Amino acid sequence: MNENHEKLMPSPEWAEHMHQDVLPVATHGVELGGELLEVGPGPGAATDWLRRKVTRLVAIEQEADAAAKLAVRFADDPVVEVVTGDASALPYPDARFDTVASFTMLHHVPTRALQDRLLAEAYRVLKPGGTFLGSDSLPSDGLHHFHEGDTYNPVEPAAFLTRLQTAGFDKITLHVGHNLIFTAKKNVS
Repeated sequence: MNENHEKLMPSPEWAEHMHQDVLPVATHGVELGGELLEVGPGPGAATDWLRRKVTRLVAIEQEADAAAKLAVRFADDPVVEVVTGDASALPYPDARFDTVASFTMLHHVPTRALQDRLLAEAYRVLKPGGTFLGSDSLPSDGLHHFHEGDTYNPVEPAAFLTRLQTAGFDKITLHVGHNLIFTAKKNVS
């Protein structure tokens, strides 16, 4: 994570943006179920909001330092379990979670192939009928400069629809505004 992210992501302003502008839209009409897997939670702005909506939330974070800070932050919360790991190779059995969520982290996955692997893993660990939901930033010159010295591999919304379908998802909804917000279902059969 570069210096820009280190300042923005743990800030109250970022949490407010996530809690007011992103999470209510991404979860609208979605039955989250009991167990949710959040991939790439960073400092936990979405985690803090989502933990109140489920009985168990597993947050898997690839960066060991970020995972350690998140584990300390939620150490006394019986709902949240923080795990250090790679979302493109999830250490969970098939059909484990009711919901998988990814908020503003896909553009930090360095290659399209790894992003597609993450989508496939999200599909694999979802229970039939489960939902994959989340958000990501849209490509822009401003974000390119914001990510200087950091991984920046934004998803294109039109291509993302096909990529979700290729991973097996259906009933896909994309909201494209100042960012990309999505929901996608795993088939029941």
